[in-house]
Amino acid sequence: MRWAPSAVRAHSSEVDRIEAPVTLRGYLLCVFAAFGGILFGYDSGYINGVLGMNFFKQEFGHPGSTAEDAYNGYLYHTWQKSLIVSILSAGTFFGALFAGALADWIGRRSTIIAGCVVFSVGVALQVASTGTGLLVAGRLIAGIGVGFVSAIIILYMSEVAPKAVRGAIVSGYQFFITVGLLLAAVVDQSTMSRMDAGSYRIPMAIQWVWALILGVGLFLLPESPRWYIKKDKYHEAAKALSILRGQPLESPYIRDEVAELVANHKYEMELMGSSSWIDCFRGGWKPNSNLRRVVLGMALQMMQQWTGVNFIFYFGTTFFQQIGLKNPFVISMITTVVNVGSTPLSFWAIEKLGRRTLLIWGAVGMLICEFIIAIVGTAVGDSSKATSICLTVFICIYIFFFATTWGPGAWVLIGEIFPLPIRAKGVALSTASNWLWNFVIAQITPYLVGADEANLKSKVFFIWGTTCTLCVIFAYFLVPETKGLSLEQVDRMLEETTPRNSAKWSPHQAYADHRSASDAEADKAAEKISENGVDHHEAV
Repeated sequence: MRWAPSAVRAHSSEVDRIEAPVTLRGYLLCVFAAFGGILFGYDSGYINGVLGMNFFKQEFGHPGSTAEDAYNGYLYHTWQKSLIVSILSAGTFFGALFAGALADWIGRRSTIIAGCVVFSVGVALQVASTGTGLLVAGRLIAGIGVGFVSAIIILYMSEVAPKAVRGAIVSGYQFFITVGLLLAAVVDQSTMSRMDAGSYRIPMAIQWVWALILGVGLFLLPESPRWYIKKDKYHEAAKALSILRGQPLESPYIRDEVAELVANHKYEMELMGSSSWIDCFRGGWKPNSNLRRVVLGMALQMMQQWTGVNFIFYFGTTFFQQIGLKNPFVISMITTVVNVGSTPLSFWAIEKLGRRTLLIWGAVGMLICEFIIAIVGTAVGDSSKATSICLTVFICIYIFFFATTWGPGAWVLIGEIFPLPIRAKGVALSTASNWLWNFVIAQITPYLVGADEANLKSKVFFIWGTTCTLCVIFAYFLVPETKGLSLEQVDRMLEETTPRNSAKWSPHQAYADHRSASDAEADKAAEKISENGVDHHEAV
């Protein structure tokens, strides 16, 4: 498979033959869902430039400001800036939590489409706004829609992607986030000089395009086969797998993969008995317990936010203005170009080097850059040319490390570590954690760097450098290696080894192999598939 990066687990066995070889068509079908990242990226990024636009300051601000970045004495208050940016994350927090239950009820694909509809309503309110109140309401509602999409698109891609390229496919979500950020920067740059409502309404309205493409495109994709298994719809699962894997319905690969999914789900349900929200917090602190997996998923997303990268993408333009950098819009665009250009490297690295390795060394690279920026800014002064050059160069290097490691890595892992009964809810809780800390950082950062508040300027990078140091410690002791494993094999790996030894573990038995042939439920599952056209004498 020369056209796509793929993972091969050390000491792989005959168990690997359960899944069909990856076809280009199947790969592209799975990749399309990653387009959902563009909603997240663009919606997060456009506000960065809009807040720096002169007409927006005049329209939404208040007269009498003496701040350096005011326009004709007009500027919004710090609390307004904080609320406008952070309210999106508040909406996504609640949207992600609600989506976890909805995805188990109506399906993964339908939940994402519903998110596109809710998002579009929020965009309409933003475009119509002429004051802070309606703009905040629109971003809150759009955030709920983004919460639906951001939580369930990861779940959907993880469940439909072949294990050999799952990391690369889910990394595509982060890539589209960066594309969304870049498109937002380009649009903002194109409209920033307009002295009419089009300056901010055009960037807002373009969000509709992304929701339309994703919502319509998903009608052409099948539902997650694992959701069908969860609902005891075995034939539908086989048909979905046939489309996704590019294999005929009668293929032994489809037969064996359905068998493994059914057997694994049955085994998990025997252990758990149900899949309620409370089940997400059961099991104590055992390596494979639900509680430990949920804490790991939520901590991964928290740590991704603690890297501090959204400080650049949310407040970069106004921060660069504040410390006196020339062409702040251009610098913001450069940072987003670096973000987009770096992310595709993760498609290869996440499968060849592994998730755990990337997170450890990515955090090391980021903390070095952040401490250098903070030390130079403190020692030389923020307004010096040396500080300007240092800040621009090392922010770009810092973004490179994030884009190739923690950016995609955290999303990939939360889609892999949960068992099927609680997977939708576990991913939802993890994504909600991302948005909760996104909200917290967006809320407090204006106060940390605001000229009328703490005014830390470059010293704020001491904070991000410290939190990245915590990311290194967290990844080394708690993050397992999941590359090259099916979602069912990840369950077994978590049962049998520790995070620090997980890279050495290899699959040695399929779930379907040790299920009793006389098991009545197994026979029933096999009959259901066979009756509908799948030759499946070994269903479970």
